[in-house]
Amino acid sequence: MRKAGAALGSAVFFALAPGVVAGLVPWWLTGWQVRSLPAWWLPLRLAGVVLLVAGTVVLVQAFARFVVEGLGTPAPVAPTRELVVGGLYRYVRNPMYLAVLAAIVGQALALGQLVLLPYAAVVAAAFVAFVHWYEEPTLARQFGARYQAYRGAVPGWWPRRHPWSPAGDGR
Repeated sequence: MRKAGAALGSAVFFALAPGVVAGLVPWWLTGWQVRSLPAWWLPLRLAGVVLLVAGTVVLVQAFARFVVEGLGTPAPVAPTRELVVGGLYRYVRNPMYLAVLAAIVGQALALGQLVLLPYAAVVAAAFVAFVHWYEEPTLARQFGARYQAYRGAVPGWWPRRHPWSPAGDGR
């Protein structure tokens, strides 16, 4: 039953948080209108589509990991019972935030709507502040030495080349 509740809570939070930040606000700013741009912009549009799709896939995978591995949600009001360190979290501590930023930048490039780039910068600053001032201290209190070991081994914002594996837990 715990996983079912976590899955429902994660789905609701998915719609509310990344759905608004990477979906609704970009739509408000652009109407998702594709701007007419010169032919040389085509590779940037394609890169934007790749970023958007990759961001979406990573985001869905990260949310699923919170349910399956963490037995909770990414929402601060319904946190995980277990520290989530598997999957993409072996490479970088904040794949969810990076995925949302990839989706926003991807939309900017795919649509040719550069107004989304300053918006992405504001969102990035908000994410960094949230992680630094709330998330990291909260995880340190909740998971103690295990989180500190993870934090010391896995970068927050730039992925490692090789996956991290905590000693002795088989992941």
